[in-house]
Amino acid sequence: MKKTAINILGVLAGLVLINFISGKVYKRFDLTEDKRYTLSESSKALVQDLDAPIIIDMFLEGDFPSEFRLLRSETRHILEEFTLESDKILINFINPIEDENTRQRNIEELTKSGLEPYINTDNSTGKVTQEIIFPWAFASYKNNTVKIPLLKRSLTQSLNEQITTSIQSLEYAFADGFSKLTKAKSKSIAVLKGNGELNDLYIADFLQTVRPYYNLAQFTLDSVASNPQGTLDKLKFYDLIVVAKPSIAFSENEKLVLDQYLLNGGKSLWLTEAVIMDKDSLYNATNSSVSVLRDLNLNDFFFKYGARINPSLVKDLYSAPIVLAIGEGSQAQLQPLQWQYSPLAKSNTSHPIAKNLELVKFDFASPIDTLKNNIKKTILLQSSPKSMLEGVPTEISLDAVTKSPDVESYNKGAQNLAVLLEGEFSSVYDKRVLPFKVRDFKNKGIASKMVIVSDGDIIKNKVVRNQPQELGFDELTGKAFGNKEFLLNIVNYLLDDNGLINIRTKEIGVAFLNSDKVESDKSKWQLINIALPLVLLGLFGFAFNYFRKKKYS
Repeated sequence: MKKTAINILGVLAGLVLINFISGKVYKRFDLTEDKRYTLSESSKALVQDLDAPIIIDMFLEGDFPSEFRLLRSETRHILEEFTLESDKILINFINPIEDENTRQRNIEELTKSGLEPYINTDNSTGKVTQEIIFPWAFASYKNNTVKIPLLKRSLTQSLNEQITTSIQSLEYAFADGFSKLTKAKSKSIAVLKGNGELNDLYIADFLQTVRPYYNLAQFTLDSVASNPQGTLDKLKFYDLIVVAKPSIAFSENEKLVLDQYLLNGGKSLWLTEAVIMDKDSLYNATNSSVSVLRDLNLNDFFFKYGARINPSLVKDLYSAPIVLAIGEGSQAQLQPLQWQYSPLAKSNTSHPIAKNLELVKFDFASPIDTLKNNIKKTILLQSSPKSMLEGVPTEISLDAVTKSPDVESYNKGAQNLAVLLEGEFSSVYDKRVLPFKVRDFKNKGIASKMVIVSDGDIIKNKVVRNQPQELGFDELTGKAFGNKEFLLNIVNYLLDDNGLINIRTKEIGVAFLNSDKVESDKSKWQLINIALPLVLLGLFGFAFNYFRKKKYS
């Protein structure tokens, strides 16, 4: 008896001790195969040592279809992980359309704030119904607020695929928002001017996109003619240069400055072309124009680094439409027609720059060849396999859209449209006479990176009534392309923001029910889940009573 009492007391003491320790030490275990509920170290670092609360207003609330319920659940899990890292993250779950009295006003205010609603159309029951869903969140820190998209929309993916991509991007979406709010700008970008680059009005949306992350400044190469060494010294203060669709040839002095900037570790993004042709030049009395060679004096420049932009145009059967007025006079109507000169480029899904990226729209792009040297080359974007090449000079007419393309001639395969170069570059002026004397001239550079895109229009936003429009959005067709996200990813990667880039590459497997199969097999599974347990229970009761009576009768 005494021994039993001692054992009971020991067990009780052990339980008290375990309870005390568990109250002091808190540990969560992520048993999922893809570690979907484990934040990366980069994400954790963003919310540590906050000196003010981050307030999150999440609007993904309400009675949703199963896909959005899954997205809401995963969003809550990610936010819960962030709150475990910092007690200064406060979350408000808001259903903006719950109250009928304020429903319309809330919809209008959120839409004006840039939170575009998702209109979900459901006809599974035979009756078409529409639901308004706001897959967005606001994050506020001190006096700043950013909007966080929870749904990555796509032109080519089904809703299930969009939800899968969105769930994979949730940690990145919140980490990106927190980064904008809490991180001080430490890197600087120089937007080159002086060689006929695009006016700031036509790259305004790109500049607005990268401004929350980096310091921006214009940098003109005009002073190279009078003070090349001084220009190079000033340029070295910038971490990245962006060259947006130059139209005036570069001098040898300018090329040497850019060469030495790269070899000293500077990063560069080149958005340039080998052919002169713009869509605007076709809107004239003849509806046509002639494509001609654009010589920017950069052939040897890129060739030395391992790339070559060929003087031809890529035509692709998988392309974006052009909207034209079809008909005459008052009977004319705007119609979208396939335009083979606007390839929709497919991304390299194995690289973080292009992973989970929507199609990128080009206009009059040229193919890029890669050459053998010691530089690592990664193809970021390609046209579809149904492509052909058109040489220059060639007359291009809008009338071509009314003719059926010769499908058999589109047999040149996928063409490279954007290439990443990484490594220790050799100077273009190695073993050559220098155009000017350079202090500490480098034949071999330190590790650096550059991206070459064979179309300057990829960064060009439309301008309506002297106001820049959203980059990559076609208001006439209502389609959105991945141009802006692609360029932002390039800038993040070139400037070694590996934390955000690595979060983007996180893979999460999401399983969905087959809605068609569920509908067709609904009766069968209802019988299995409702009737079968009742039948089994009845059989058990009958057998129990039978054997009980047999035993005791």
